[in-house]
Amino acid sequence: MRYIKYALILTFGAALIAVALANRGMVSIQLIPSEVAGWFAMNPQVELPLFIIIFGGIIVGLLVGFVWEWIREHGQRAEAARQAREMRRLQREVEKLKGEKHRGKDEVLALLDEAS
Repeated sequence: MRYIKYALILTFGAALIAVALANRGMVSIQLIPSEVAGWFAMNPQVELPLFIIIFGGIIVGLLVGFVWEWIREHGQRAEAARQAREMRRLQREVEKLKGEKHRGKDEVLALLDEAS
């Protein structure tokens, strides 16, 4: 199984390197479109290889997806925390009631009573 994992990582890495080598041409990234840039006194732009733009877009998409999913699951996490608190409260109550039930009895008899 470990070798399959390494083979998949190696294949994925080779594919990423192939994409990077095939898309290493420089492209210009502008903050605002050229038509709108006339309204402002500046037009910031950066020259980057295309593969950096592609990989950056993938990473940004993954991060947005993770944050979106984390926000979406907030209700489920809150409900799970509420249920965990309720379960701990009920467990404490059961332990308290068991202690009251066996109060005044011999320890051995209380253990035998709990086992049955």
